Amino acid sequence: MGIYDELGVATLINACGTVTRLSGGMMAPEVTAAMREASEASVDMVALQAAACRVIRTATGAQAGIVTSGASAAVLLGAAACIAGLDPVRMNALPEVQDGRRDFIVVRSQRNMYDRALLVAGGRIVEVGIPDRVSGPGVRDAAAWEIAAAITKNTAGIYYLAEPRSKPSLRAVAEIAREHSLPVLVDAAGQLPPSCNLRRFLDDGADLVCFSGGKAIGGPQSSGILAGRSDLVASALLQMLDLDVFDSFFAPPDEFAVLRQMRGLPHHGIGRSCKVGKEEIAGLCVALTRFAAADPVARRAAWQNRLQLIATASGRSDMEITSGPIPILSLNAGSPEAAEALARQLLAGSPAIACGLGRLDDGLVTFNPVAMTDAQAEAAGARLRRD
Repeated sequence: MGIYDELGVATLINACGTVTRLSGGMMAPEVTAAMREASEASVDMVALQAAACRVIRTATGAQAGIVTSGASAAVLLGAAACIAGLDPVRMNALPEVQDGRRDFIVVRSQRNMYDRALLVAGGRIVEVGIPDRVSGPGVRDAAAWEIAAAITKNTAGIYYLAEPRSKPSLRAVAEIAREHSLPVLVDAAGQLPPSCNLRRFLDDGADLVCFSGGKAIGGPQSSGILAGRSDLVASALLQMLDLDVFDSFFAPPDEFAVLRQMRGLPHHGIGRSCKVGKEEIAGLCVALTRFAAADPVARRAAWQNRLQLIATASGRSDMEITSGPIPILSLNAGSPEAAEALARQLLAGSPAIACGLGRLDDGLVTFNPVAMTDAQAEAAGARLRRD
C-alpha cells in the first residue's frame, strides 16, 4: 500500500501541466534520492545555500543565487531586497517603509495574480501604460518613456513579467532602470523551457530573476530560484534565514561576503515564512543541473511522443499537436459546452484525468505532457476512446 492509499487520497493523471493545484509534476529518481539523503543529516543552512549559489551561478551566469520556497517567494524576497538593501533597520521595519521608498513600477498589461508578493513585502504598485493591445480596442501598450516618467524618489524598483508578448522589451526597461540606478525584478516563473532562458533575462539586463523549481526544471514543487546581483540576493537570503543567533556567531561564506559589511543582524525577516528546507535545496540543485545539461531537442521529442501516445490510443481525428516551448495536444470538442462536458467527464472518471481548461471557450480541451508518464498518456488516450 502506498502513502496516498494510506492517506485515503486518490491519485490522478495530470494532463494539465505542472500546476500547483494539482501538486505539480513528478521528480526524477536522482532528485528524490538527493532529497532523501539530505533528510538524513543536519547542516548549516547558510553553507547549504552557498553550495546552491554555486550551482545556480553555473546554470544561470548570475553573480549569486538562492533556493526559495517557490517563485512567488522569490518575488517577495526579491522585492524585500529592493526595498531594504543591506540596511538591517529597513529590514526590521518591513512591511512598513517610513521614508516611502517602496514603489514598484509595473506595466499595466503585466499585472497578474502573483504580483501580490510585492505588496506582502511592503511594496506599492504603480501602474503605467494602457493595455489596448491585450484588451482588444487598439494596438498600444506601455512605452519605455512612460516607465521613466513614473520614476520618483519613492521608486524602489521595476517589476517585469517575462512573457513572450510583454512590452516594452526587457532590454529597454533595463536601460531606463540603469539610468536611474534602480533594480529590475523579473518574474520568469514559467519561462522554462527553453533552457537558454536561464541566462537570457540576466543578459538582457535584469538585476533579479525568479524561476519556479517545480515546473519544467523538475525540482520539488515547493522550490524556486532567485538569481542575480550578489548584494540583492544576499539581502533576500538574510530576510529568509533563521537569525536567532549572536552576531559574532554569524559568519557569511564567500558566496555572500557582502553581508560582512552590515552593521548588525536584523530580526527574523519579512520572508521568514518563505523558508526552504534542506531537502528542497538538495533536490533543486540536482534538478537544475540535470535540466541545464539535458538535450533540449531530446526533451521536446519525448514530450511530443507522449502526446502522440494519447492521440494514437484515442483513435480520434479531432486532435492536433501544436508547437511552442512545450508542445500541447488540443482536442476540438466542437463547442464550449461540449469541451466543458468532456473535461468534467474525464475528471469524474477513475483515475481522474485533469486536462487543461484554458481553451474551453474555444471548444478545446488541452493536454500538457510534462507531468505525465508515457503509461499515463496511453491510459488517457484509452479513456478518450471510451468516453
